Amino acid sequence: MKKALIFLFVATIMACSSNAQVNWKTIEQASQVNTKSNNKMFFIDFSTSWCGWCKKMDRETFSDPVVSAILNKYYIPVHFDAEGSSTFTWNGTKYSNTQAPGQRAQTHPFTRAILGQKIGYPSFAIFNRNGGLTQILQGYQGAYDFSMVLWYFCSGDSQRYTFDEYQKIFQEEIKPDMMKKLGLK
Repeated sequence: MKKALIFLFVATIMACSSNAQVNWKTIEQASQVNTKSNNKMFFIDFSTSWCGWCKKMDRETFSDPVVSAILNKYYIPVHFDAEGSSTFTWNGTKYSNTQAPGQRAQTHPFTRAILGQKIGYPSFAIFNRNGGLTQILQGYQGAYDFSMVLWYFCSGDSQRYTFDEYQKIFQEEIKPDMMKKLGLK
């Protein structure tokens, strides 16, 4: 019985320590990065503290080993509080969201600038290596589909295929090479 408990304890610790994690940056940290010198794209996760789907993304999608490997290796991943009060400069524009104490949280101007009129959480913005907005995704994304979308943009496949074509060939033609490049198979 004692050996079984020790085994269970060790297995639990190993399972917890092997969870994939995205190395999130703050928007302030990311705004200081020169993407041209490190050849990465920006990925911004717009979420809020009250958003249940955002928490589900954190638990299920962002903890997926493939999703976290893609984000860590090919993107500068930013977790952004879409109603936060941070002040920063992004692509030459200063953004600030000041709120009086006790005031209800309001949408950060950066959130409005990027998402426009389609504000909903979670939302995700992908910026190319030159800092230009490439794609906005909205709503909960499962790990498999999300990894496909992330790879579509960071691999340059978006220049070769329509997304409909890509979806058809992803499993057989694209995914094996992707997994190899990520060091996962």
